[in-house]
Amino acid sequence: MKKITIGDAARQSGVKVPTIRYYESIGLLAAPSRSEGNQRSYEVSDIRRLAFVRHARELGFEVDAIRALLTLQDDPHQSCASADAIAKARLIEVEQRIRSLTALKAELETMVEGCCHGRVDQCRVIEILADHGQCMHDHH
Repeated sequence: MKKITIGDAARQSGVKVPTIRYYESIGLLAAPSRSEGNQRSYEVSDIRRLAFVRHARELGFEVDAIRALLTLQDDPHQSCASADAIAKARLIEVEQRIRSLTALKAELETMVEGCCHGRVDQCRVIEILADHGQCMHDHH
């Protein structure tokens, strides 16, 4: 089996070297074997695991959720109900964030549209930022 250096592991997985070390320190990636020169040596399975973690992070999964998903991946014969529940929880978070960002967008559009391009003492942007009570939405 060909051993892979940490630099090659980073290039192949798309995960930076310090992040690989961090994932090892928090247990998302097992400590790799070491060469005679004490350099880390990775296997193809480690690269796949790193790519899995990178993709999960890109989708916004928290470390604990990724840890749970990896545990599920390590035992492929079990039900996927837990994985579905984790993904559904993330989807709910994303939907809430979209609602919040939509409200924020509307608020910013109102502020910009209300701008009279005059002096600061007449500026709607400054006025609204100074008084949250003038916002259209409470939560943004």
